[in-house]
Amino acid sequence: MEVKNIVILGFGDMGKGIAQVCLMAGYDITVVDVSDEIIQKGLEYNKTGFERLEQKGKLPKGATAAAMMEKLKVDKNLNNAVKNADLVIEAVSEKPDLKQQLCKKVIENSPDHCIFASNTSTISITEIAQRCNKPENVIGMHFFNPAPLMRLIEVIKGEKASEDTMDIGVKVAKTLPCLRGERYVARVLKDRPGFIVNRVLAPNALYNNYILDRAYEKEIPWEQVDADLSNPNAPMSSLTLADFTGRDIAYNASLYYAEKISPDFKPGKVLTMHYNNGTLGKKTGKGFYDWSNGRPQPNLSKKAGLVDRQVFAAISANEGCRILEEGVVKSWKVIDEAIMAGMNFPGPMQYATTNYKELSKILVEYSEKLGKDYIKPCELFKSGKFVEMQ
Repeated sequence: MEVKNIVILGFGDMGKGIAQVCLMAGYDITVVDVSDEIIQKGLEYNKTGFERLEQKGKLPKGATAAAMMEKLKVDKNLNNAVKNADLVIEAVSEKPDLKQQLCKKVIENSPDHCIFASNTSTISITEIAQRCNKPENVIGMHFFNPAPLMRLIEVIKGEKASEDTMDIGVKVAKTLPCLRGERYVARVLKDRPGFIVNRVLAPNALYNNYILDRAYEKEIPWEQVDADLSNPNAPMSSLTLADFTGRDIAYNASLYYAEKISPDFKPGKVLTMHYNNGTLGKKTGKGFYDWSNGRPQPNLSKKAGLVDRQVFAAISANEGCRILEEGVVKSWKVIDEAIMAGMNFPGPMQYATTNYKELSKILVEYSEKLGKDYIKPCELFKSGKFVEMQ
């Protein structure tokens, strides 16, 4: 099957970025959203983005910003929008019921060959597909934010997804350009919470919450904590990114991991406070930082000195070994490559191949300090047998 018509459900931060890269790849795009304000902002984002790229000579050969925008249609009626769709990419909020309803509705109202791909960052693809009558047509296509700049797309196989559907998803993902480097598509072989990157990094939240809660108690400025946590090569500081993504997303992801993986993932005090107070970051104008005048530029010159980065390395590498045990991927190199493509910093596995004994000791120490049994070293990590799984 050749994909020509792509429909994107949701035109918010993720949807408008996905629309941009799909348009640049030459597909005909229809976006569906119920909010006039979100639609307007999405159209402005794409128009401005294409005009800038045209000025810089970065659009595909022979393309103009105006021609790109002509291929972008808007439709508030989902049933009408999907009637000729080859691929539907869902980019709505992380609510399982909503995603299930959309999946069912799309599959019922689109052609037999139409693929439904969810951009979920945490929710099970199998769960999303369970109410529709063609689960073999349902996969995950997880883009990283912002989609035009972040190189990674994870393509996830639901339990009942066919290999053909997966192959088409991977093929389309590989055609989508990236403005910063070469697109990297990771094939996720098993539908487990968080897939590759988010799963490997997810338990870092246990240590992160510990740091944030300690800083809040000691009244340490967030900028100093951000200086501790941030990688200087990342496009955004850690707490700016947390605000950009949305504190509600992090809160709901924590609850999801707490339910699906371990109660140790339950949200920390600061995260719970942000959620309860509605200080969700960029979308509400305030989170760790004030967004009322645009993206904040935190001063990271002074560190709080609360963070031992070896702890993050140990926790992530241990989780990488867990997903190797589960068969999500077969190679630790895929984990490292996916993290570099999705997050712009090196994955933990290469480092751990020569340091797993020291890192295992750190995990034992910090599992006691944090009161979190989940971060104790798993068997594959402790034994070092993962080293052979290249």
